[in-house]
Amino acid sequence: MPLKLYQRAGSPNWYLRGTLRGLSVRESCQTDDRKIAGEIKAKREWEILQRSVYGIKASGTFIRAVAIYLENGGDTRFLQPLIDHFGSTALAKIDQAAADEAGRKIYPGLAPATLNRQLYTPLAAVINKAAEKNYCGPIKLSRPKMPKGRVRWITHAEAFCLIEACAPHLKPLVAFLFYTGARVGEALWIDWRFVDLQRGQVQFLDTKNGRDRGVPLHPDLVAILSNLPHREGEVFRKQGRIIRPTSYTPAGTNSGEPIEIEYALGEPYAPLDEDDPRDVSAGSRIKKGFAAAVRRAGITDFHPHDCRHTWATWHYQENRDLNMLMHLGGWSSLSMVLRYAHVNVAHAAPSINNMPSIAPTPAPGPAKVIAKAKAHKSDQHDKGLAKAVKVSSATARKGGAASDGAEIKAVDA
Repeated sequence: MPLKLYQRAGSPNWYLRGTLRGLSVRESCQTDDRKIAGEIKAKREWEILQRSVYGIKASGTFIRAVAIYLENGGDTRFLQPLIDHFGSTALAKIDQAAADEAGRKIYPGLAPATLNRQLYTPLAAVINKAAEKNYCGPIKLSRPKMPKGRVRWITHAEAFCLIEACAPHLKPLVAFLFYTGARVGEALWIDWRFVDLQRGQVQFLDTKNGRDRGVPLHPDLVAILSNLPHREGEVFRKQGRIIRPTSYTPAGTNSGEPIEIEYALGEPYAPLDEDDPRDVSAGSRIKKGFAAAVRRAGITDFHPHDCRHTWATWHYQENRDLNMLMHLGGWSSLSMVLRYAHVNVAHAAPSINNMPSIAPTPAPGPAKVIAKAKAHKSDQHDKGLAKAVKVSSATARKGGAASDGAEIKAVDA
C-alpha cells in the first residue's frame, strides 16, 4: 500500500506512515508545508521501489553519500558546489559523463589542475567512501590531462636580489619561503606557536597532504625572524599603516627636527574563502607585491610557489638525498621529488668528461713532427698570452676591487 501523510497533535510538521514493498516507514517530513511534504512522500516511495527492484546500491543518492563521507572524517572543502549540483541525484546516474558535465557547469574555463583538485578528487572521494560502507558501488574517473610539471628555480645571487627588492613586510616572508621550502599557504598563516627560535625549527600542521612535518630553521632565517616586532598570532602580516607620533614635524619646515615615521603591525593575510570555489590560491595574497619585487630584481617568469622549487633544487644540489628532501618538503612519494634530481646535472659532468674523445687520431710519420712543431709554437704563444693576462688582471684588481667584492657579497648572502 502507498505511504500516507498525517500530522501529529501538537506538531505542525507532516509525517509519513505506511508499508511499501515490505518496508515499514514512520518518519517526519520535517516541514509544515503540505505541498512540500507531498513531494517528499513521492520521492521516498520512488527510492523504496528502486531499492526493492535494483537493490540498495542502485537507489543511493549523492547527498546521502556526502553524509557518509563526512561522518567518516571527510574534508568539507569543495563539497558545497558538488552538493548544489548533484543534490539527491541517484549515485547510479553519476558516471564519467556526469562528472565532466559538472565540471563544465561549475568551473567553466578553469585549468585541469583546478578541476582535478576541486571536482574530480572530492567527487570520487565521496562516492568511494560510501562504497567502503557498502552503500553504493565504487567509481573510477578519468581526470583531465595535466600539463608538464613546472620546475623554475633561481640562483642564490638572484634570490638575494629578490629579497632585497621586496617591500619591508614581504622580505621576511620571502626569505622564509627560500629557507624552508614551505608552500605559500603554509607560510602565510603560520602561527608563532609553531615557530621555535630557541631550538631553530618550525612545525607545519594540517598540510596539503594531511601529514604534519617539522623543518629546521637556517641560522640566517632565525636572525631574520628574531627581528620581527611581535611574538603572537600569525608570523607574517600585511604592510602596517604609518604612525606619525605627536612630535612628527611635517616635511618642508625649517625646524631641523628629524621626521619620525613608524609602522604599526599589519593585519594577518585573509584566509581562503571556502564558499568561493575560485579562491584557492594562497599566492594571490602576495601576487602584486611579489611580482613588483621580481621586476625590480630583474628576474623573469618567477612566481611565489617557485620559491619552493628553488629551495628543493638547492637542497638536492648540496645533499643529493631524495629521501630527506621528500621528508622536509612534505611530498608524498619519491616520484614527486625526482624532477629536482633531473634538473641537477652538474655533478655528472666528470662522468661525461671521462669518456673517450671521438676526434681523429693524428697520422703517423712526418705529420707527427709537424704537429709537434705547431704545438711548441702554440705553447710559446700561450705563455705570452698568460703573461699579458696576468698584467691585465693586476691592473683590473686595482680599479675594480669594490665591484668584485660587492658581487661576492651578494652571492654569499
